Amino acid sequence: MVIADEELALMAAQAGAAVVHTMYGASLTRFEKAAGDFATAADIEAEKAILDVIRAARPDDAVTGEESGRTGPDSAERRWLVDPLCGTLNYAARNMLVAVNVALRTGSDITGSGITAAACADPFADEVFWTDGAHAYVRRGGVDERLAPSPDSRLVDVNLDPPFPNGPAFRASRLLDDQGFIERFRPRVVSTTLAVAWVAAGRRAAYVTDGHLRDSVHFAAGIALCRAAGCVVTGLQGQPLHTGAGGLVVAADRETHTALLELIGNQLPSDR
Repeated sequence: MVIADEELALMAAQAGAAVVHTMYGASLTRFEKAAGDFATAADIEAEKAILDVIRAARPDDAVTGEESGRTGPDSAERRWLVDPLCGTLNYAARNMLVAVNVALRTGSDITGSGITAAACADPFADEVFWTDGAHAYVRRGGVDERLAPSPDSRLVDVNLDPPFPNGPAFRASRLLDDQGFIERFRPRVVSTTLAVAWVAAGRRAAYVTDGHLRDSVHFAAGIALCRAAGCVVTGLQGQPLHTGAGGLVVAADRETHTALLELIGNQLPSDR
């Protein structure tokens, strides 16, 4: 029996989430990667579990793993993007705000529109947000519910983690002190891309981050979910994703998106 790509993404994300859940709270070995950045034994073991699922079903597919790097040819028509534990610092501090992200890019297009299956698992809420590239759902207890974006919460998640390629002209942190932002929205800083999935699910009105996110293991699944759910998804200046200034603005509706672009535009030079 051939497993559909979206079901395989679900299975892989759930396998990783099970490891993350089981190892939570344990004293974990840390592996330093760069200044202020590290992986834990849970990251490593969760990625192994995810890759075991993918490779058993799709042995010829290429993979990019957050911890294990790239395998398979660079020009592969099918590449899995795997982030086994998004929110490692949260997790290491015994904060449960983390995600397990799995996405499949098919074809040579790496702008993000080539993501045809993706899943984002919350290891502690027993939820998996997933898409087949056309529609977006959340699975709880084996039951799927269609995702419905909503701006009603007015909660906007802002990513404050580096890098900041548009700095010093633009810093997401300055949105938090912008009077226009304060009057209209309420900031949140979850520090995991689970918050991107929450925009698709109607639990956040929007999400903003700087950065170059092309083929990102962190963001590919969440972006695919938001697109399939009908969110407005662009770069920082409202341009097609992964072009121009880069970054990401994903909003539940056009009105919220327009308001955020105006606030962001207050920082960015007009000639960019």
